[in-house]
Amino acid sequence: MLAVLGVVIFVVGLLVSIGLHEVGHMLPAKKFGVRVSEYFVGFGPTLWSRKGKETEYGLKAIPLGGYVRLVGMIPPEEAVKPVRGTGRIAQLIADTRAASVEEVHEGEDHRAFYHLAWWKKVIVMFGGPFVNLILAVLLFTVIMTGIGTPTAITTTVSRVLPCVPSAATECEPGAPASPAQAAGLEEGDVIVAVDGTPVDQWTDITAVVADSAGQELTFTVERRSTALDIAVTPAPYDRPQVDDNGAPLTNPDGTPVTKTVGYVGLVPVAEIESQPLTAGIQHTGDILVRTVGVVATLPTALYHVTMAALGQEERSTEGVIGIVGVGRIAADVASADLDGYETSMRIADMLSLLAALNLALFVFNMIPLVPLDGGHIASALWQGIKNGWARLRGLPKPAPVDVARMMPLAYGVFGLLVVMGGILIWADIVAPVTYG
Repeated sequence: MLAVLGVVIFVVGLLVSIGLHEVGHMLPAKKFGVRVSEYFVGFGPTLWSRKGKETEYGLKAIPLGGYVRLVGMIPPEEAVKPVRGTGRIAQLIADTRAASVEEVHEGEDHRAFYHLAWWKKVIVMFGGPFVNLILAVLLFTVIMTGIGTPTAITTTVSRVLPCVPSAATECEPGAPASPAQAAGLEEGDVIVAVDGTPVDQWTDITAVVADSAGQELTFTVERRSTALDIAVTPAPYDRPQVDDNGAPLTNPDGTPVTKTVGYVGLVPVAEIESQPLTAGIQHTGDILVRTVGVVATLPTALYHVTMAALGQEERSTEGVIGIVGVGRIAADVASADLDGYETSMRIADMLSLLAALNLALFVFNMIPLVPLDGGHIASALWQGIKNGWARLRGLPKPAPVDVARMMPLAYGVFGLLVVMGGILIWADIVAPVTYG
């Protein structure tokens, strides 16, 4: 049930992010006088719509995107240089242009998008990704300043675990009690020394325990202002080993690599402290740099994802993840039964997931290829360069950039996006990235 709730929360957050992205395009477009005929969140069959003064607002069945229809994005034939040729590409350009011109109502040509100054076009097209960037900053600020982040692991006991862990997620009947429970340690105990050696950090305790499987230790604790010496014998426990990236290590036969360490069954209290308001901006910048790196190496990342889906590689937790994978992680976060995983931490992780998703939407949409926002921004900037060069040479204002000529590229990019989405969905199902 919690997993389903996590997916629902994620889908709602995704729809809100997409909806606000499209608002970022729509509001400046209307401000500059462009007629916006449609505003929809989602694709496919229409679930609900309502006609406003001149804009139809609605929700579609597939929550994987959205759009606003800005009337007159493509200039008419008489405003640009003629397209040579009579083949399929020329026909595609002509059909696209005709459809765009048909949307312009009689007497409203002045409201067509192509008439806007180049800098206004940039504002309209950048508005959507900019909203996603601001959402990421706000979400990370809520996490780091409103909720807070763990700054230190104390030597205070948060929870005493009931048994020694095994392959089971819960204690099985007859499972041996954890050494901490058997010894009588309690929640709220403050460990001040182990075998007479003072401890200031939790790592001081775990280091001694890990090396003392089967050996009796004396824990000196403070319990309700009273000092107690409690004898604890760590149980041997085969701990799975991981590499520097956190990926499990395996033997040649596929079995996990383990190391026998001491185990007592204690969970420490983590101090949660509110961070300055600037921490959210700084963290956004850090994640943004990493996201740009992932997008910049997208072809390589997709290759490794495909190999993981084919069973030829381990799926990297640092690589690209599709919408199904992100939804699966949201379900894992909502339903995770982890020691010490408090509600505030669960909320922070859900918000962090949405913030990272908004950063991904920002970076991806800024790729300078149509039909992405970055492609339209690039064409507007090119228009500005052309206009400036004409002014310097004392020439008439040049014709608007003919977006219709970019349609073959746009269809090609769209096809690549569909293929990429299909690969990621397939990989997220057969070789998922899990949260733990």
